[in-house]
Amino acid sequence: MDVVCPWCYIGRRRFEKALAQYVDREAVEVVFRSFELDPDAPVQSSQTLEEKIATKYGLSRDEARAANERVARVAAEEGLEFHLDRARPTNTLSAHRLLQLASVRRIRPAVEERLQKAYFVEGASLADPETLLRLATEVGLTEDDARHVLAGQAFTLQVRSDEKEAADLGARGVPFFAFDRQQMMSGAQPTDLFLHALNSVGDAESGLLLGE
Repeated sequence: MDVVCPWCYIGRRRFEKALAQYVDREAVEVVFRSFELDPDAPVQSSQTLEEKIATKYGLSRDEARAANERVARVAAEEGLEFHLDRARPTNTLSAHRLLQLASVRRIRPAVEERLQKAYFVEGASLADPETLLRLATEVGLTEDDARHVLAGQAFTLQVRSDEKEAADLGARGVPFFAFDRQQMMSGAQPTDLFLHALNSVGDAESGLLLGE
């Protein structure tokens, strides 16, 4: 998943709802993986999300705004409050490196959730080190650990390894889900389809969630 991908956030909510309905949910291990939608994105940019979408897809500003409004309506159906007018696109490598630390500390879901909420609801900059530090420590990472990661390039290799693994499994974008490496699913699919995928792997002990 990428923390600046709206469909990843929506897809994760739908998957979580499916998992809550799954009979053997206690036996399911959900593993989050890193995936950068735009590894070449600048760390600092004055572009709004609306402007970026308009440029990327050849849309007018009005068309881009309407597209964002449609996404926000879909998000609202899943209980998510998007304010995409506040979002500022940026490079997400530092955020992913923090998420790798969160995986080691076994608190990744909480950190993932906090970063996504900060971006889509609060308009926080996920490239600003102090902002990342504040968000990470709010949900359980220690300040010393987070500062150490943000000060260098720790966990960059793990991010790249996740991205290679996703590519090897056929991911060309996110969200992307792999269920026990038996069934792959792209996109923020309806909850019923996620539940069907969980059921289809039967007695599998884990559902591997690759960069939703």
